[in-house]
Amino acid sequence: MIKNLQKHGNSQALVFDKTMLEALGIDGDTPLHITITGDSLVVRPAFVGASAEDIATSLSKMRPRYSKMLKTLAN
Repeated sequence: MIKNLQKHGNSQALVFDKTMLEALGIDGDTPLHITITGDSLVVRPAFVGASAEDIATSLSKMRPRYSKMLKTLAN
């Protein structure tokens, strides 16, 4: 596929069409990791770790089930 850059304000933009976004499993809110390797530009979804709130929620769900095992491991 060949794409051209498009003027976007004082910059240039590479526009991804809907089918390309769907194939990559990304949308306009997906953080992207961009690297330059030789003469290639590599764009991939960026790994974003879980928030502190997500971790706390997961731990609160696990505690009742695994509390005895966790106490044993801690000793």
